[in-house]
Amino acid sequence: MRSFLFLAVTGVTALTACGVTTEPPAVPAAPHQVSLHPERRGIGLLPLGDTQSLAKPKLDVVLDPRRSLAVTDTAILSRFSFEEVMNRLAEQSGVPDLTGLRLYQEWWDSQRKAPGLGLGGPHCDDQVLPDGKPGFNGFAYACSRKEGDQAKENSFTSPDTNAATYVPIGLFNRFDLAAQDGSDCGEYRIVFARRPGSTDANSRNLIAFEGVLPNPHPKKGIHGCRKVMRFWAELSREPDVAARAEALHRFYFEGLGEFSPVIHIDNLGNATDRVTGQVRTNQFMQPTWTLREFRVRKRCTGDACTLRFEPDTVKTNPAGVLFSAKVSHPLKEDFEQLFVSQVETLAANDVLRYTMATEDRFNTGQSNSSGTENLYVFHFGNGPSPLKTKLQEELTRLGSKLTPANIVARSQTLSCAGCHQLSTNVNLGGGLTWPNKSKPYEFVHVSERIQEDGPDGPRYGLSEALVGTFLPYRQQLMEAFLEQRPPFEKHPGPDDVCEDDGAQVRGGAKKDKKPKPPECED
Repeated sequence: MRSFLFLAVTGVTALTACGVTTEPPAVPAAPHQVSLHPERRGIGLLPLGDTQSLAKPKLDVVLDPRRSLAVTDTAILSRFSFEEVMNRLAEQSGVPDLTGLRLYQEWWDSQRKAPGLGLGGPHCDDQVLPDGKPGFNGFAYACSRKEGDQAKENSFTSPDTNAATYVPIGLFNRFDLAAQDGSDCGEYRIVFARRPGSTDANSRNLIAFEGVLPNPHPKKGIHGCRKVMRFWAELSREPDVAARAEALHRFYFEGLGEFSPVIHIDNLGNATDRVTGQVRTNQFMQPTWTLREFRVRKRCTGDACTLRFEPDTVKTNPAGVLFSAKVSHPLKEDFEQLFVSQVETLAANDVLRYTMATEDRFNTGQSNSSGTENLYVFHFGNGPSPLKTKLQEELTRLGSKLTPANIVARSQTLSCAGCHQLSTNVNLGGGLTWPNKSKPYEFVHVSERIQEDGPDGPRYGLSEALVGTFLPYRQQLMEAFLEQRPPFEKHPGPDDVCEDDGAQVRGGAKKDKKPKPPECED
């Protein structure tokens, strides 16, 4: 009997990425929708069942987090290429003569001052602050950056030796980011690293393609995502590393039944009728180390269309100056009002579930992992301030023993720079400490500089925070979903799911189909 991994990826529909073209959208186009919570949203904020139930999963598959949540085996990643990603996106645009190389070069030309190389896209000095310096969304924006030199490179030639080439270092299952209403099934990511960055600090750049996968059966709620989770679960059971590599490649580039391929322009920023994903970078090619965010977007004027990586704000990343008592800003009063409204959710005493929502007007275009620009606790300071007074009043009203500084420190962990570097081992109050990371993972959670021996050969290393804190929780959430334990228990039983999820034990007989319950009808 063939394994579920092969059964699940056969019968791919017309959603296959290769060769897809789309009609130009109506003008004016609908606004693009993005998640303002790229790391904490959806089902990941739901309370799970008691610890006893979590300790005794009854799945027919024992989940291996390094197969079903974070895949960094070089034997599997060799099936993926940066060139294929870029070419697929260019093909999906339907823009005549657009190639993956042209798309790549226009992308990095955005990190150069105008006119750059004259490729026609945006540039980092398109917005200017009152002092005449480049800005983005009204806040400081470093321009130009050395990464802009990549606009003059061809990263696709001689991929085994080219210093400009990007190599895949990780595939990540972020089902924990699925919408609570099941409108999407979370994010699925591919992380690439610039090859010479493994040894040369001035050539280091990481790119994460983070596709939000829409649920083709939204009326079924979160259980419409069951086939996707069964697919990832079965990876733990499949012993053949080549079979896992092929199955994952099809999942990302061709899709899973009615589920679209992860690598699709609509999943990376272009969709206008639903929350969509993003492409994020961790840029080291010059100090200061900075994280940035882009959206893949198609825009048309009449019949003339373009597809570009457009710079965007970094989500959950309010500007550090908004926390300051010493520096004025026209948005400070509005931000303080919003931030105080977030105290209750930030005070939740769980390092995995406290959260906050920020309006995009407060977000900057960069999250610096060094320096003080995004160091919220530095801007907040130790002295008195109106924001500190308001935070204390709200904490007192809630009966919380946390301090205003604890609340600011927790908000910092939710920023890119905080999660990657600035919040490492920081005391968050209430007995909580942000997970520690050793120096090899100082700015990253998956490293192209660290390889370890895995069961299937070499694999790239993961940070202690990811292995010890975040992956175990994501595994518990996935197990609870597959077993339909709280908070996922109010759904049809395992034998009555809304569609055949292909949950077939290797070598076993497939169960007879039962009539679908009424709630499964679209």
